[in-house]
Amino acid sequence: MRNLVITGFMGTGKTTLGRRVAQQLGRPFVDMDAEIEAQAGKSVARIFSEDGEGAFREREAALCKVLAAQEGLVVATGGGALVNPESRAALSQSGTVVCLTCDADEIVERVRAAGGPERPLLAGDDPGAAVARLLDARSEAYGAIPWQVATTGRSVEAVAQVVVALARATVLRVHYPGGVYPIYVGEGMLAHIGGALRAGGVPLGSRVAVVSNEVVAPLYGAQVEASLRAAGLEPFVCLIPDGEQHKTLETVASLYDKFLAGNLDRSGTVLSLGGGVTGDIAGFAAASFMRGVCFVQVPTTLLSMVDASVGGKTGVDLPQGKNLAGAFKQPALVLIDPDVLATLASEELCAGMAEVLKHGVIGDPALFADLEAGPRSVVLDSRQIARALRVKAAVVEEDPFEQGRRAVLNLGHTVGHALERLSDFTLRHGEGVGIGMVAAARIAGALGWAEEELAVRVEAALRAWTLPVRCPAFEVDAIWAAMAHDKKRRGRALRWVLPWDVGQVAISEDVPREVVVGVLQEMGARGDNGRR
Repeated sequence: MRNLVITGFMGTGKTTLGRRVAQQLGRPFVDMDAEIEAQAGKSVARIFSEDGEGAFREREAALCKVLAAQEGLVVATGGGALVNPESRAALSQSGTVVCLTCDADEIVERVRAAGGPERPLLAGDDPGAAVARLLDARSEAYGAIPWQVATTGRSVEAVAQVVVALARATVLRVHYPGGVYPIYVGEGMLAHIGGALRAGGVPLGSRVAVVSNEVVAPLYGAQVEASLRAAGLEPFVCLIPDGEQHKTLETVASLYDKFLAGNLDRSGTVLSLGGGVTGDIAGFAAASFMRGVCFVQVPTTLLSMVDASVGGKTGVDLPQGKNLAGAFKQPALVLIDPDVLATLASEELCAGMAEVLKHGVIGDPALFADLEAGPRSVVLDSRQIARALRVKAAVVEEDPFEQGRRAVLNLGHTVGHALERLSDFTLRHGEGVGIGMVAAARIAGALGWAEEELAVRVEAALRAWTLPVRCPAFEVDAIWAAMAHDKKRRGRALRWVLPWDVGQVAISEDVPREVVVGVLQEMGARGDNGRR
């Protein structure tokens, strides 16, 4: 387990909070000042008066190195411990560092009310003036810590709830040629998007174009903007229309105008706040504006959380098919807060489950088994989302530019994309993928690659999540023609991802047309001009 390090100015409640959080997490607690006192055999005040502040800081830096080499701790530092850049870097590498903040006036009142141990750095000075002076001197060091939690006017219980959520968040790292980016997954993380950007290297004062739509922006736009501003960034909102029908080059061009009007330059960041369509459009715009600017994904639908936000594929549709114009644009980071799913329509949530189940079929049989019975009291939590993401992350790391293995992520997409296009995108992506997964499982059975029970099991799981499993009554010829425009084909051959079993899939370009036609007709497609 990674450490949890709690730092901040004196009087912000580090020790009290640290003990409370350690108890809730079931972890050992270390108070650095108390540990130094035990080692020295005298109080911090005596170390300062007898040995000098320099000696105390040396002990502090040495202890930081020792603690950074351990794991699973909750550590409360002294107020000046992480002013030292080396100590700050060492403890940051060992885990999550949270900086507690508080208004100067309340700090003074807390220190006076405590009536406890002497504060050496406040001795011989007006406490208010000393606090103001020290806060100013340490502002840069404290500001370098991405996760900031305000304590002014808040109870220990309220602050502990926030800090525990940060500690429990899952951090996945996706490697790609030339870099790596983190995926933060955890309830309540949206409030910390500003800290996440700072942790990702976005410099203070940077302009951030928040690309969202008229559905999502009223729900979460203000919270995101507030977090970005609190982190010292300068956000401005760029609204685009909602819906797949607006995933066009015209919408991308409109974003260029908004970026320029918002004074976005090459040092700025484009942040996508929305579903997969928003992320695809914003990512393509970020990849092409001024030859590329920093891009951040904050997905708000289940579908985009487990699929579109990870892997760097961005793009828009052309009249001839989906995602035919696009680019690979790796995000600087992805932040996923399952709490936002509470405002998602049940139909959209179930559509996203098609991709979660798909990832189970591709590489996590236990995840599929955990979900195939349908919804429970809690529909989905951060742990299950992280498991689905691990499947995708492993595949995209192996094949970042879709030259081979990554094609397995297209399970269900060959038929699914064709049905979406024929429905004028009234069929949701997840619904199309679900139908396509059933078709793929049936084709695998018809070819003798899989047992017939596999298709039955996949179909039952999709039904349990109220997803369609029958093909809309389109003409088979029309479906075949739509599949022929799929960008995943090789020459004239369609690439099929076919499951052999749950957790095992393979790619084939040798599926006879008559097998596909027969399966589609069994699933509800109409005729084939007499051909079977």
